[in-house]
Amino acid sequence: MSHESSLISTLALSLIAALIGALVAARLRLPPLVGYLLGGVLIGPFASRLVPSTLLAQEIAEVGVIQLMFGVGLHFSIRELLTMPTLAVAGAVLQMVVATCLGTALAYSWGWSLGGALVFGLALSVASTVVLLRALQTDGTLGSEAGRIAVGWLLAEDLIMLLVLVMLPAFAGALGGKAPGSGLMAESAHLGNILAIAGITLAKVAAFIAAMLLAGKRILRWVLKRVEQVGSDELLVTALGAIALGVAYCAVKVFGASFALGAFAAGLVLNESDLGKAAAKHLHTLENALVVLFFVAVGMLFDPRILAQEPLQVLAVLAVIVIAKSLIAFAAVLLFRNTVAIALTIAACLAQIGEFSFILAGLGISLRLLPPEGLNLIVAGALFSIAINPLVFRLARALKRRTCVSTAEARGKCINAVSS
Repeated sequence: MSHESSLISTLALSLIAALIGALVAARLRLPPLVGYLLGGVLIGPFASRLVPSTLLAQEIAEVGVIQLMFGVGLHFSIRELLTMPTLAVAGAVLQMVVATCLGTALAYSWGWSLGGALVFGLALSVASTVVLLRALQTDGTLGSEAGRIAVGWLLAEDLIMLLVLVMLPAFAGALGGKAPGSGLMAESAHLGNILAIAGITLAKVAAFIAAMLLAGKRILRWVLKRVEQVGSDELLVTALGAIALGVAYCAVKVFGASFALGAFAAGLVLNESDLGKAAAKHLHTLENALVVLFFVAVGMLFDPRILAQEPLQVLAVLAVIVIAKSLIAFAAVLLFRNTVAIALTIAACLAQIGEFSFILAGLGISLRLLPPEGLNLIVAGALFSIAINPLVFRLARALKRRTCVSTAEARGKCINAVSS
């Protein structure tokens, strides 16, 4: 089969699998994301082998990552960061540090390298923004105080993960992986070399950001204005896709940054203009399609045999994601003297992992840090945690009601507390 026909068949099968999987997930009252992942698993090389190779799946996933990060940038505002609640930032840092330590210790106890264990722990520490937003919308708490804290919390996590994605290649050699541009595995590295590599990486990233803010902003806005004057929605969507992919490619080839950072920066620059905000509405359909392909592609890379071969490891991963992360978040919220109702909502929001975990896992594998079974465990943890997240929300809501009823002082505030 030619490369062209392989691409067409992979895309066709991916969309069909996504459609069927989403319909089945909807029937079971599960998030569509679960259906997309399961659809990818069924057509992938480890199940039916309808898609015999993962090479095209990895390419599709990379395009999905670029579009996903471009969308994050378009919906992200520096003003929002400056006005985020202190609890959101401090809680996100605390929860990620503790969860990363737990995940790292767990993987290290399985005999993994320190670098692989660290990537694994980081992947388990960050929740899915897509899943969180949809869960809050379904629960009717997106506009509440708890909803605003949760969104700020996830925003802080996303920014931390962006920094991790930028810095991880610089430390890959020191952590026992393959440094970009190097053909040899680095067994060890001097502290001076590590700091030098990190400094060079940060300098390149700073140069890229400066170029985007000084020249990129004007160029991209000029392009969008010319496109807008034509008055064609199709051309506008084409321009946005070209900007996302083009800037991401330049970030890698010229500045040595990552695709994810390049796409995010492009979206962030456009977000600051009225044209960018209007363009984001037109991009919604294309963004959804590529994100769907991203999750299907991740599903193709999952080997379901791990569920039978390592069931205890899967359960341990799920315990870290659903139980440990929720308890950490719950304690952090109470530590900042917020109500139990808000703490329960935040805890329910963070009891899952998603897109950033997959992105980090893919980077870890490409840097030869994360073993192949690491991706399988991460995808398994995502599948199960996302599937049971609605149940976690129901449990949190029931506990909030019980808290209101059992506390005489709060009887008059039950309705407000539950809705927060």
